[in-house]
Parts: sequence; structure tokens; C-alpha cells
Amino acid sequence: MAASNGRTKRQRGEIETLPSGSLRVKVYAGIDPISGKRHYLTEVIPAGRTAAKEAEKARTRLLAQVDERRNPRTRATLDQLLDRWLEVADIEATTRMGYVNKLNKHVRPVLGKLPVGRLDAETLESFYANLRRCRDWCGGKTYVKHRVEGEHTCTAKCRPHVCKPLSASSVRQIHWILSGAFSRAVRWRWIAVNPAGQAEPPAPPHPDPQPPNPADAARIINEAWRDPDWGALVWLAMTTGARRGELCALRWHHLDLAAGVLTLRRSAYLDENGELQEKDTKTHQQRRVALDPETIDVLRELHGRYRDRLAQLDAEADSADYVFSPEADNSRGYRPDTITQRYGRLATRLDLNSHIHALRHYSATELINAGVDVRTVAGRLGHGGGGTTTLRVYAAWLSESDQRAAGTLAARMPPRPVEPTQRIVASSPYQIIAAKLREQITAGLLRPGDLLPTVAELAAAHGVSVGTAHRALALLSAEGLVNVVQGRRATVASASA
Repeated sequence: MAASNGRTKRQRGEIETLPSGSLRVKVYAGIDPISGKRHYLTEVIPAGRTAAKEAEKARTRLLAQVDERRNPRTRATLDQLLDRWLEVADIEATTRMGYVNKLNKHVRPVLGKLPVGRLDAETLESFYANLRRCRDWCGGKTYVKHRVEGEHTCTAKCRPHVCKPLSASSVRQIHWILSGAFSRAVRWRWIAVNPAGQAEPPAPPHPDPQPPNPADAARIINEAWRDPDWGALVWLAMTTGARRGELCALRWHHLDLAAGVLTLRRSAYLDENGELQEKDTKTHQQRRVALDPETIDVLRELHGRYRDRLAQLDAEADSADYVFSPEADNSRGYRPDTITQRYGRLATRLDLNSHIHALRHYSATELINAGVDVRTVAGRLGHGGGGTTTLRVYAAWLSESDQRAAGTLAARMPPRPVEPTQRIVASSPYQIIAAKLREQITAGLLRPGDLLPTVAELAAAHGVSVGTAHRALALLSAEGLVNVVQGRRATVASASA
């Protein structure tokens, strides 16, 4: 192709003919910033009369895609985009701090200096894959991870680096953070398309709440009650399912012990300077949680100890004081991380793999297994979506209730028909009971009109449930050996089957 200055301009992209007769279009798309390999866009055009024309169209289309990525409407880097996005994004303080921490630790060191226009789906997916291999981005190299930088005398803390992958949940969070920033860049016309919208993050992890079982819950309560005030906090976390931040922000005027109601409207958090602050709850809605009589007694005793301390300090009670506090006058609430650390030490003493949020899981799973409807459980926990979150997280724990439901239905089911030759085979408990009664009837030990033992007597004699004994009598009734009276008592039939 001749240029205006007489020089020949090299054609970009190539079209080659495959052995099958098809045409393969190949366009150079630059160097992959993650792997360092040359990257090409390719497309295969089936053989045919118009194959050459279609291949030329494909080459033009691929070149346009490459040009769109190489020549965006701005030369801004990803760091600059993230800085600008964080300036205008309307997100909560705690959410913002989480975003900043993840971006500074994982994203900026690797992708921050790259132009926004060079980032595509393949680059992001390669980035995610590397995070899933090693969160420290070691590149597969072996090195010693020193305790401090610069010259020093190594100690036991200086040890060889061991790759530790970043969890799928954290990688997904990074993906959605980048997606939000790129969406804003598209709106600002910095780039034409959102590359995160075309990239695929890791699959979401399967919910695994792992609450303490009832026996471990009792051990936790007993251990916590060495300090009654701390025990009251652990007790309230179990019975209400409140989040740690909500417990830290709880004040006495949020409690109505006469009505047995707790109002959760605020949540404590640490700002960027490490100062204790308060904000709305996670769902920005206050919720009222009913309290059982035992919990009310626990809180009344807690309030009594609070008033006793104030009397010793010659101070007046204030309804704005915190319910749980490290101070004698309850003038300051706990830091959320203090609650987490103290509970962690408690779990370690009991040799349990548990954390403070597991008490919230305990409250939810016990309510669901007790037959409480999911919408009510979601309301107590403060889950949004009308129970969608509750079902997604705690669905695995519905199995126990489901098994109880199956057992209840099975006990009320009539016996299934069996062939006469199979009636002598007794493998289930109710079949064994029926076989013994059948032998007594056929041997003449029980005569027509004789009363058989009641369902309760049969259950006690054979160590089974009442439903199992009922099925045994129902089986003999179906065979015509007994007449069942009111479903609980039976007599031997006048004619044997």
C-alpha cells in the first residue's frame, strides 16, 4: 500500500490459508503485561466463495478492537483512575477502608502503573489466577521473607517464603471493586468498554457457616461467665444474632426490658485514624429483636452491676451510657477488634476453631432447625432481600430439619404392599414387630378378638418410636390379621389371612 510520501506502508495483521481451506485472521495485540508474552487476536473464516471478503472484514474489525485498547481517550493509569473513582464514589467509610486496603495491597503494586486502555479481560483473568496461586505475587520464585527490610541479623522470623493463595471470596471482591471503577471510566468516556465486565472472577465459595454445636455453645457460655459482664455479651450475641459492631454501639436506651425488646440502630467501627466511630447498621435499617425471659434476666443483672459501679464512683446513671464497656462507668464502648480478639482467646482456651461471628451463625441455625420460618430469622439477623441471604448462607443447615420432616411423614405413611412370599422377610424395626405378632397369631397364642398391646406398649417393649409401632399394626391390618381400633389399639381378626 503506497503512502503519500511514496513509501510503502506495511499492512497490519495477516490472513493465512489453513489446510482445510479456511482462512485464519491474525492481528498482533501487544504484550501481555502479566505474562510478558506476545498477544494475538485470531478469527477463523470458513472456506467459501466470499471467504476472502469476510476475512478482510474480520481483519478490519480486529484492528479496530486493538486500536480501541491501544488508543483510549485518556493516557491515565489504573492508579489515577482508582484515585479519581474513590474521590467521587458514594460508599460507606468502612467499605471504603476495605476497598483501599485491597487495592493498595494487591492491585496497585501489579497493575497500578498500566494505562487503563491496556487492561482487558485476559489481563484481569491472568491477574486473578496469579492471586489464587500466591497473594504475595512471588512469581514462583523462592526467597527468604525477612522480618525487616535492610541489613539486619536474621532470626527465626526470617524464613523461606511459602505461597499462600488469596481466597476466592477476596479475589471476587477485588473483581467487583475494579468493575465499579471501570464502569465509571466508561461513563466518563475514558475507555469504550468495561474489561471487568468481560472477565470472569472465581466461582463464589460454598457457604460454610460452621456454628458451634449445642455442647460447645454451653462450654463457651460457662467459660465466658468467669467475667459476668463478658458472659452477658456472649449470651446476647448468641440469643439475638447481633453483629459485633452492633453490640459495641448498644446503649441502655436501646433496651426496653419491660417489653422485652432490643432495638439495634447503630454500629461501631474504627476510622482511618483508628478512632472509634458509629454509623448506621449494615442494611441502614434499625430492627427490633424480641428477648426471651432468660435474656431479660441476664440484662437486668448486667444493669444492676452497672448501677453498683456508678454508686461506688458517686456518679449518676445515664441512659446514653454503653451496655458493654471496658470503662467502670460505661462511658466508652468496646472496639470491635477487641471483642474479636477476646473471643478468639476464649476459643483457644477451649480448643475450639471458632470466631465471634460464629455466634451469629449459631443463632440462625438453631432457629431454623427449631422450625422458625426463614423470614423471621432474616428479620432478627438484619438480612436484606426478604430472606434470600439467609437461605443462601444457611441452606446447608436445613438438612437436620428436613430429616425430621421426612421421619415424621414416614411414620404416618401406610405400609407399602409386599408379595406374600416377602412377608416373612423382616428387616425394618416395624417389620420385626409385625413378624413376632404374626407368629403368635398363627401359632394360636393370640385368639380372634384378643386385644393386642397398645401402640405405646409395643414401642416401649421393642425400644422404638410410637410411629414405628403404629406401622407394625398397620401392616398386620393390611394383611387382614388384626382389626385396628382408633389407630392406637388392635384386636386379632376373626379369620386369619
